[in-house]
Amino acid sequence: MNKDEFTNKEFMLNVGDGHEISVVDWGNIDAKTPIIFLHGGPGGNIKDAFKVPFNPKVQRVIFFDQRGCGKSTPLGSRQNNTIEKLADDITKIAKHLKIGQFYLNGYSWGSTLALYYAITRPEMVVGLAIGGVYNGSKEMDQVFRANAETFYPDIWDKVLTDTPIEHHNDPISYHQDKALNGTKAEQKKSAYVMDCLEGALCSPDDRKLPESFDEYDPAGSQIEIDYVASNCFMPKNFLLNNVHKIKVPVYIVQGRFDMVCPPNFAYEISKIIPNAKLYWAISNHSPEHEITQIFRAIFDSLG
Repeated sequence: MNKDEFTNKEFMLNVGDGHEISVVDWGNIDAKTPIIFLHGGPGGNIKDAFKVPFNPKVQRVIFFDQRGCGKSTPLGSRQNNTIEKLADDITKIAKHLKIGQFYLNGYSWGSTLALYYAITRPEMVVGLAIGGVYNGSKEMDQVFRANAETFYPDIWDKVLTDTPIEHHNDPISYHQDKALNGTKAEQKKSAYVMDCLEGALCSPDDRKLPESFDEYDPAGSQIEIDYVASNCFMPKNFLLNNVHKIKVPVYIVQGRFDMVCPPNFAYEISKIIPNAKLYWAISNHSPEHEITQIFRAIFDSLG
């Protein structure tokens, strides 16, 4: 993320466990209730595009690269990198900036982390604005396969081409294993296959494919694969079984045609969370266009 006239400060915060995270304090420093933004992935990073839904003259937004991501160090580290550790980091950032309470905004994996935080640390949160909601389940692999085979057969065929024939019955598990445990060359190749698959599923009209293979760094994808294989370090169905505890307002923005995080989970939790409001967008998983406009309206209403 580049500095601009609305950047209050940018700094590295030592959160322990050998990790330092990159933090950007941006927008109106006098805003009554700041917003802490949670990027996707796991393994993603902060980008300038994430500023678009916010009005920096009104809102104060805290952006940070999660452990092992972006400008945070050590890059790609999966040591002491769990959802509980990331939740601790949110609290540490708030305390460092002397922020008592805040809104959480997260999309995709960011929504998972936001829900987890609101469940486990309710005293810090005054509201959530989440979208492209991911349930944190290991079964997401099955969704990827089913949607790719049905709606992106050309992309799925490419996955099979990059998979030894003896592993065609479960190519996703094969590439996940190689991405984490293979030789350095195998790790890069399999992480790239998984990134290309997810990128294709993200948006039907503007596929979010990774950079060319020669320039590709597998670190982010490896973090994501590690989280997914570990059920995001949560007990099975943890979010579904606990979202009823969230009493603050929860604004949910969900694409009707999301191929990465299907809408059924967002709809289900919207009926369970006492103060939830669900907004449907004619969109896939990519948080652009209508989804961005809805989020902007939500943040404007919060002041």
